Amino acid sequence: MSPTRMSRIEAGPRAVLAFVEAFNRHDVAGMMHLMSADCVVEHWEPAPNGAVYTGKEAVTQFWQDFFRAAPRAHLKAEEVFGFGIRCVLRWRYEWVAAEGNPRHVRGVSLFKVKEGAIHQKLSYVKR
Repeated sequence: MSPTRMSRIEAGPRAVLAFVEAFNRHDVAGMMHLMSADCVVEHWEPAPNGAVYTGKEAVTQFWQDFFRAAPRAHLKAEEVFGFGIRCVLRWRYEWVAAEGNPRHVRGVSLFKVKEGAIHQKLSYVKR
């Protein structure tokens, strides 16, 4: 396989891993730099169907609010795989609850990468 073609195949996992790194720094600007102008983020809350945020402005506001509410949020990538424009991230999300106890949930996010940028992030959680 040619290096150019391999680079396109690896684009999804690379973008997702960079996104996780920016998430763990709480670097909203860095996260948004990785996302397309017409990005879509589907969060797992509120149950049962979650909320959908569309476009950089709405997604930026979502992440700012998210980190304000969870200042010790951390995402551990347990597995990342993909091919071409599709990528799957299996993760463990950790935070500290209001009463001071560490908490976590596990889940999966499905990504779609368009022209090197994350276009879609759909997240699902185990409870």
